[in-house]
Amino acid sequence: MAEPRVQRRLAAIVAADIVGYSRLMEADEDGTLARVKALRADLLEPKVAAYGGRIVKTTGDGTLIEFPSAVDAVQHAIEVQGETARRGMGVPDGQRIVLRMGINLGDIIVEGDDIYGDGVNIAARLEGLADPGGICISGTVLEHVRNKLDIAFDDLGSQALKNIAKPVHVYRVSLGRVERKPAPALALPDRPSIAVLPFTNMSGDPAQEYFVDGIVEDIITGLSRIKWLFVIARNSTFTYKGRAVDVKQIGRELGVRYVLEGSLRKAGNRVRIIGQLIDATTGAHVWAERYDRPIDDIFELQDEITMSVVGAIEPSLRRVEIERAKRKRVENLDAYDLYLRAYPYAHTGMPDDVDKALELLTEALSLQPDYAAALAAAAGCYEQRYVWRGRREADKVAALRHARAAIANGADDATALASAGFVISLLDLDYETALDAIDRALVLSNSSAHALGLGSIVLAWSGNSAQAIEYGERALRLSPFDPSIWIPHIGVSIAHFGAGRFDEAATAAGRAAQANPRFSIPCILQAAALSRAGRTDEAKVIARRLLELQPEFTVSDFVASRVARPENLAALAGALRQVGVPD
Repeated sequence: MAEPRVQRRLAAIVAADIVGYSRLMEADEDGTLARVKALRADLLEPKVAAYGGRIVKTTGDGTLIEFPSAVDAVQHAIEVQGETARRGMGVPDGQRIVLRMGINLGDIIVEGDDIYGDGVNIAARLEGLADPGGICISGTVLEHVRNKLDIAFDDLGSQALKNIAKPVHVYRVSLGRVERKPAPALALPDRPSIAVLPFTNMSGDPAQEYFVDGIVEDIITGLSRIKWLFVIARNSTFTYKGRAVDVKQIGRELGVRYVLEGSLRKAGNRVRIIGQLIDATTGAHVWAERYDRPIDDIFELQDEITMSVVGAIEPSLRRVEIERAKRKRVENLDAYDLYLRAYPYAHTGMPDDVDKALELLTEALSLQPDYAAALAAAAGCYEQRYVWRGRREADKVAALRHARAAIANGADDATALASAGFVISLLDLDYETALDAIDRALVLSNSSAHALGLGSIVLAWSGNSAQAIEYGERALRLSPFDPSIWIPHIGVSIAHFGAGRFDEAATAAGRAAQANPRFSIPCILQAAALSRAGRTDEAKVIARRLLELQPEFTVSDFVASRVARPENLAALAGALRQVGVPD
């Protein structure tokens, strides 16, 4: 009888080993074993399956893997090392799992589920040459992967390996460095563009992977509701999951100006999420925040984090975009750039600024007559001219015409709807139409601090103090560093004044004055609230400040502005007269 023929095949072999395994086990046997099991189950096994490989066997500290393709073997190893390194960030040395890997392509002997031969032995020896966290490959692997992966290699020369007859040419994978020229950059869209990358799960708990992915998906959905923002779809950004890629490269590949990335770490019953927004064209940080929360209701927490991130990013992005528009040459400005240049003047609340804003907005609307954001901003400017510059009927008509056009053309623009509704509430006292527009804005973007802030003022003037305070406090919580933070403070102040809580009204008005010290409305509210609270001396100080800002101010002229119901204005007027404000 002839002996059975030995089964052989060509395969790419990956040998992986945990650095300092004995030391880790000695320090914390149970903890180390748990972390190793989690790494295999959560990272190694899914990655092997994703690249068509097979785990041949595992030992305490080692893993032997077979792949039919050298390219898949190397790509798998790079992603595993990258993700392992990210998981180890911030973990003490005595607990951190670090891998070494060696990869060879060669002939192997197959016996049942096991494999043998020089092809396997060389991979094991290459693993021993690798640095902690590194990968070494043989020359045969290099010949198959060169020009197929964006990877650079360091030549370590021919190495004599233990129990291997001939020297083997060895190369070290240079992680984080690319060899090929990058793909041509995609053109940037004509509006701000952003990609939200999958957040890194640094908790070591695979169950948190679904939670953090859910947060990212919700953030993408929330940002997609911002009309002026171009957001890359989830299917494109999640291709970067588990990959160590430079942010500038992502910007080129996806054609975006901004990239949002982050991480999650769970400890006990608390979770920490860190997010940062980066300008992919320069690498500069635009915004960063850390959220520490208890996990009482995981879905409620997911909603809270999503709203906080989206609410904070919108004003941060707008601020950067305004600065970018200022740097553009005048002959290259389009309607969006003109709107951005007008925005700071249109939203100061200062009558002297509105002429500058209207000049730019008029030009923007000549280029794009149905531009809802520009229409709403122009409506606000005409409203300010009407209230503070002699109440000319032409300004009131222009304000309402632009506001209604903004609502008609801005069905999918939360900012335009809220701004237009606000103007209608002040000049027409039509709170039903105004609140309907603001409600529609919040359906589009429930994390819009702008809509919540303006809604707070409208609700306060309409007599709904409780909801006005709720809206104002939500706006303040969502966007605590927004340049327009004075808006929700004003809403909260009016609401407290209407409810007879004059000390609270004075405090909120004082905060509005600190945020926008050139605007007179916070002084009007603060002086009136202090007067009603019996704090007369303090009220007189603020009244003098009001007259410094607006020397021509009189109580009767303020009442005649008719920006609120007569009874609301009368209550403020009486309090102002008591502290010496001219009638």
